[in-house]
Amino acid sequence: MTDEKTIKLMTYNLKYASPKFEPSWEVRRDMQVALIRKHSPDIIGSQEGLKEQIDYLMDHLPEYVVIGEGRKGGDDDEHMAIFFKRDRFRLREMGSFQLSETPEVIGSGPDSNPRMVTWARLAIINKPTDRETSPYPMDYRGHWENTQELYAFNTHLAVGKGMALARLNSARLIVERIRALDRFGEWTRPRPVFLLGDFNARPGSDVYRTFVGDKVSDDPGVLKDSIEGGSGIDWILFRGDVEVRSYEVVDYNIDGVYPSDHKPIQVEFQILVR
Repeated sequence: MTDEKTIKLMTYNLKYASPKFEPSWEVRRDMQVALIRKHSPDIIGSQEGLKEQIDYLMDHLPEYVVIGEGRKGGDDDEHMAIFFKRDRFRLREMGSFQLSETPEVIGSGPDSNPRMVTWARLAIINKPTDRETSPYPMDYRGHWENTQELYAFNTHLAVGKGMALARLNSARLIVERIRALDRFGEWTRPRPVFLLGDFNARPGSDVYRTFVGDKVSDDPGVLKDSIEGGSGIDWILFRGDVEVRSYEVVDYNIDGVYPSDHKPIQVEFQILVR
């Protein structure tokens, strides 16, 4: 028997808050809050957000839990944050690694431009109305949940023509880490994996092919499918027993003023729980 669940994932480059950029963060921030409230994604992978930006979104979107630190460690520099709805998921595990030759060394990579990945293992919370007939256990907070879990990865690859090799090496490292999820065999493989981010590379590039391969391989370590945004560099890649139900490039603006220089993409997935 198949139990069907749907989740909405969004990837969103927030645009770095800098006095050099117009419109300013002070102009854009409430627009971003409104955009997220309107589209109500269950999981968001954000890029370029400084601590002040992440804090503002956290304060105005209390329905989300936010994880992730700055790419130079702690609160410093851009964050690769993952937002998830607190009433939909329980955090089982989280971590990060640098896209460098020393992935476990926080802040490693080029001094001016280190890159990283934030990841989370999330359990889906169930809310049956009849406690007596529920097949699911209840956690310490009184939330019902099942054993269905998923992985969400979020990243932002290096930008610039001179960084092509760095992007390719970053893609290879991410694939290596995703392959490692299968080290326990069939026990871990049923978990869907979603990779969100700004990849600064186009579909068909070496970076893209590193992630998706030929899309017909039986290799469980390769992300088979993708959804690309209007810019061509913002993607949601995925593997596992999921189906795409809807896809949208979110064209949100107020009188021609956009909340970022990237339009977020949102995909609704159906997770098939067997």
